Amino acid sequence: MLKYVERKQTDSKKWDGLEAMFGASDLMPLWVADMDFKVADCVVEKLKEYLDFGVLGYYKQPEKYKQAFINWEQTYHGYTVKKEWLRYSPGVVPAINWFIQLLTEKKDSIIVLTPVYYPFLDAVKNNGRNLIESDLINEGGNYTIDFKDFEDKIIENHVKLFILCSPHNPVGRVWKKNELKSLMNICKKHDVKVISDEIHQDIVIDENKHIPVATLGDYDSMLVTLTAGTKTFNLASCKNSFVIIPDSQIRKAFDTFVQCIRIPDGNAFGYIAVQSAYEKGRAWLEAVLHQIEENYLYIKKKLHEELPLAEVSPLEGTYLLWINLGKYIEGNELESFIKERCKLALDFGVWFGGERFNQYVRMNIATSKENIIKAVEQLIQGIEDICH
Repeated sequence: MLKYVERKQTDSKKWDGLEAMFGASDLMPLWVADMDFKVADCVVEKLKEYLDFGVLGYYKQPEKYKQAFINWEQTYHGYTVKKEWLRYSPGVVPAINWFIQLLTEKKDSIIVLTPVYYPFLDAVKNNGRNLIESDLINEGGNYTIDFKDFEDKIIENHVKLFILCSPHNPVGRVWKKNELKSLMNICKKHDVKVISDEIHQDIVIDENKHIPVATLGDYDSMLVTLTAGTKTFNLASCKNSFVIIPDSQIRKAFDTFVQCIRIPDGNAFGYIAVQSAYEKGRAWLEAVLHQIEENYLYIKKKLHEELPLAEVSPLEGTYLLWINLGKYIEGNELESFIKERCKLALDFGVWFGGERFNQYVRMNIATSKENIIKAVEQLIQGIEDICH
């Protein structure tokens, strides 16, 4: 069911972009968030059918495309999405930037929970807004929300927008119902709009359950949800994501914005791949989740045995593991150590909120067990070499 694919020399950003990103090509790449698994057979079959037809002219959105997504949300997340709420975006990150422009003005304050996926930080700064960071509480690698700090900073900085990451990248939390409701109620109390990035909604480990924030109360007038099949089905190159806008006024503003900047329609390959995956890709996803959990448990056990001072945050969701190596190596030396001594390409903690996270790395574990074993061995050996 699940097949690992060797991706070197295929123009893979993860594998063939190492020299450009890290200055070396001989690293084990566990950084950018895609998977090293062949996509579901149903996706390949449908794309082959389209290519066999042999015409690549203009393509309209298929009639069943939105319905496939609506059915998925209802079946697996209990979220009743209306067809008229849905809009297209080539990705979640572009949509975040667009909604920053739509829902805020220059120099308005926007709040995030840090550490957080670094394009959130870039989007706020690049659009000339004021970035407000509310640090998550870290107790031995277990992260929770500091609700008092969150609300105090909203009040102090007259925050207009909150960008939520749910499940949270990079710390791997799947937020519980009470946590999400508390965040949303604080935002509602202070008239703060919310963009909820739920792109990792289907990558949930063990008994954890993703809850779409839109299902928790009357938040339609203040909420936009962004998600995609990108992480779920390994379809990043298809450039296809869903924008869910329940509020008619925000929808109207978005539609006007789209016309002004001429956002193109989705491409045929994205529409076909995404629709087929949502219709017939569940078994493939289950195999992926099994492999991710197996990889996570191996890393957790091995590091506990060999590097007991390494702090591995519990992985509830995403396939991105957050690891604190500060007890073994100084934060300002971590990047060069990981690249030069361990021969690994990882995301570094400073990317997710600055120097206070410089002792952390984020490891993408959506790859073969063999790659995980090799990477962990290289990490352990590198640390043992400097500790003896």
